[in-house]
Amino acid sequence: MEKNQSDDDGTALIFLGTGCSGAVPDFRCLLQPSDPPCHVCSQSLSLLPHLNPNYRCNTSLLIDYCSKEEDGRHKYILIDVGKSFREQVLRWFTFYKIPRVDSIILTHEHADAVHGLDEIRSLQPRGATIVDTDPLPVFLSQFTMESIATRFPYLVEKKVKEVPRRVSLLDWKNIEENCDEPFAASGLSFTPLPVMHGEDYIALGFLFGDKSKVAYISDVSRIPPSTEYAISKAGAGQLDLLILDTNIPWKVHIIS
Repeated sequence: MEKNQSDDDGTALIFLGTGCSGAVPDFRCLLQPSDPPCHVCSQSLSLLPHLNPNYRCNTSLLIDYCSKEEDGRHKYILIDVGKSFREQVLRWFTFYKIPRVDSIILTHEHADAVHGLDEIRSLQPRGATIVDTDPLPVFLSQFTMESIATRFPYLVEKKVKEVPRRVSLLDWKNIEENCDEPFAASGLSFTPLPVMHGEDYIALGFLFGDKSKVAYISDVSRIPPSTEYAISKAGAGQLDLLILDTNIPWKVHIIS
C-alpha cells in the first residue's frame, strides 16, 4: 500500500486495504478457477503484496496525523477494522513502523468494517489487569453501536466480571449521521458524510484535513444532495482529495 502525503505538516494517509468485502484474491477464483482463469486473482499472487496492486485487503485507511497542538506528535487514526485487519497489521504496520492506534472511526457495521475489533487487544499494552489499559476511543453511529452490542457483547458490556478476561478495551462514542455534527478524533476534526450503501442502508464517509481537505467515502451506491453540498462547501468548494468507492464497474456514480 502506498503512503500518501496529504499535508505539508507531516500528516500522511496509509491505505491498508482497498478491496471488496471478500478481498482479493477471491477464494472461488483460486479453488474453482475458470477457463481462462481470472486475470486479476491470478496476478494477485504473482508478486509480493506491497508491489502488487491486485492484492487487496478489506477497505481501511490509517491517518498518520501530525498534531500541531502536541508539538508535532503523531496520532494514528484508523477508519474501519475489517476481517483482514490482522493481516493489515502484520504487513503494513510493520512496513511503515506504526507503533499503535490512538482512535478508531467506523463507517458502518458490516463484517468488512468491524470484524477485526477483537484483534485490537493485541495492539493495547499488557497491564497487570485489564483496568491498567486505557480504553481506545471508537467513534460510530447509534445503529452501528446497536449491531456491535448484539454481535460482540463482551466488547461493549461494562459490568466487571469476577474472572477478568483480556479483551479489546474500547470507549464507545456515538456520532450523528449528520453533516452538521462534526466531531474530533485524536485532535483531528471530522465531518460525517451520510451516503447510501444500497437504497435501504446508510453508511458514513468522512471529510477531514487541516490545510488539505480530504473526503473519504469507502462504501457508497449513491450520494444524497445534502452530502454533496457538505462536500462542495468545505474549503470554499475546494476539495483536495476525493477517495471514492468504485467497486462495481457497471454502476454509474454521479457527483454534480
